[in-house]
Amino acid sequence: MIGQLGRGGTEKQIVLLASGLHERGIDVSVLTMFAGGPHEQALHDAGVPVVHLGFSRLHTAGGAARNAAAFARLVRLLRRDQPEVLHAFLLHSYLVAAPAARLARLPLLVAGRRSLGDFKQDWPMVLRLERLATRGTDLLIANAHAVARDTRERERVPPEKISVIYNGLPPAAFTACPPALIETRHPVLVCIANLKKYKGHQYLLDAAALLRVRGTPCTLVLAGEGECRPALERQARQLRVDVRFLGTCAEVGPLLARADLVVLPSLHEGMSNAVMEAMAARRAVVATDVGGTPELLGDRGILVPPADAGALASAIGGLLADPVRRASLGAAARRWSSTHLGADAMVEEHIRVYSALLELRCAG
Repeated sequence: MIGQLGRGGTEKQIVLLASGLHERGIDVSVLTMFAGGPHEQALHDAGVPVVHLGFSRLHTAGGAARNAAAFARLVRLLRRDQPEVLHAFLLHSYLVAAPAARLARLPLLVAGRRSLGDFKQDWPMVLRLERLATRGTDLLIANAHAVARDTRERERVPPEKISVIYNGLPPAAFTACPPALIETRHPVLVCIANLKKYKGHQYLLDAAALLRVRGTPCTLVLAGEGECRPALERQARQLRVDVRFLGTCAEVGPLLARADLVVLPSLHEGMSNAVMEAMAARRAVVATDVGGTPELLGDRGILVPPADAGALASAIGGLLADPVRRASLGAAARRWSSTHLGADAMVEEHIRVYSALLELRCAG
């Protein structure tokens, strides 16, 4: 269960997980609260049903009444189908799933934790509701040890109530593809991230300006869309750096194949699909030392402090000047990702966790 099926990293993981469960003969459906999205077709193609529950955003006219009806519809559906496991992803979903699962008397409720909880600091009511929902949840699954640690501390969750399963990558992520055509005389830095403030693009643009002043002009290729785009376009003009705003990109493989370096300047992060995809594509990565990113890169990439354009520029400049080290880091990243980040391993680990919990429930 999730809010919608947009182009975010969590939505990608739901497609991989649901498809993998279906391939293994497990009856699985995906419930969306608000709407479908670009990933819905992939689920249909895999034979996974998608059910739209009909919730509305609270600020819309008549939203409260529609949500009450949608919640009742969800409870009826769960009572009728009686799934052994309801797995809720992202905040909206698990706040609603917890009471619905209990009213429907489901055997097992699991909730995902996909990011650090920094954004909840300004919403104490949300944190209280989340803690309440967690009491009625059998297990939390985080996608990084950093996320699990943050959840334990912020939500006061006991260690035995949270497990870690890394995100997975489809086989296509490990398959070479022709590079995208990007005409430039300069090194190409690719950043795959929605254009949101916490992704830190402004520091990447500042770093590019520093590199230009130091005699290493670069071409920044930004794949993603978001509310910060107008401000970033103004900043690029003011700094006189070469930035290509590509908007939303369904296929990032050709961009990664063209990249001299992949950069992720996030201010906070959970488990970055963009870093994972770059590692699988054998690309050296410079990223900020936040969230689960150090778990991915280790000594297989370069980590810098967040919100530090100078450190970012120095790391990028050092790697651009050292192609042997770039190739070595890219090869190490590829080896590690092929062992630890395959979709099959992610799906099998979920099945193991679900099965163990159901066995405990039956034994109790």
